[in-house]
Amino acid sequence: MLIGSRQRSANWFLAMRAEYASSAGRIAGLARTPRAPVTGGLAARPVVPHEVAARRRHSGCLVSAALKRGLDLVLGTAMLVASVPVLVPACLAVSLETPGSPLYLQLRCGLQGRPFRIIKLRTMVAGADRLGPALTQAADPRITRVGSILRRWSVDELPQLLNVLAGQMSLVGPRPELVPIVETYTPRQRQVLQVRPGVTGWAQVNGRDDLSIPDKLELELWYVGNRTLRRDLAILARTARVVLSGQGTKR
Repeated sequence: MLIGSRQRSANWFLAMRAEYASSAGRIAGLARTPRAPVTGGLAARPVVPHEVAARRRHSGCLVSAALKRGLDLVLGTAMLVASVPVLVPACLAVSLETPGSPLYLQLRCGLQGRPFRIIKLRTMVAGADRLGPALTQAADPRITRVGSILRRWSVDELPQLLNVLAGQMSLVGPRPELVPIVETYTPRQRQVLQVRPGVTGWAQVNGRDDLSIPDKLELELWYVGNRTLRRDLAILARTARVVLSGQGTKR
């Protein structure tokens, strides 16, 4: 009787050990099976190297855009304050020579093709838009004597600093064109609308008004694809030299 009880106990023990070994084997097999990591109940997709590079480029663009905007605000404010002693007498001179507002507002195409009103000092007779073509010609008879002086020193462009502070323009970028002209752009040429237009730009320091519109666009397309904060600072420095030389101005 005792021997039979011991035999049953031994058989039960062996059966339990075999079941444990089988369970342990299944658990080990599951542990060795590769499983996708789970995030939020969904299997996470492996990150591809080119996607990592794209994210880094995107982050770099955001930082660069923030720095450029900061430069616009700081330098734009300083330049506007410094230009007040020039703008006030210039406005008085414009008003005394010809009747009408000393400021001239014109619809231009900005970032992503959104129209905005650019602010300039008036350098032509009042109502000049109705007296001739929209684009200024060389030796244009509509330009006043005061206007010719303002154009020579680019003083008429200074009010655009208000557009810069309003976020409609940047200190450096492609020059904003008239809406009818932008409507004739090819899809490739419309890439210049990917950035804010500038008070000065790559085309401004490489020919300015001496360039045709297609030639300007080629220069500005190059800038859009190669813009950096360092290049913007270099363009601002070159702009000062161009203004002092009077290169490419129609007056």
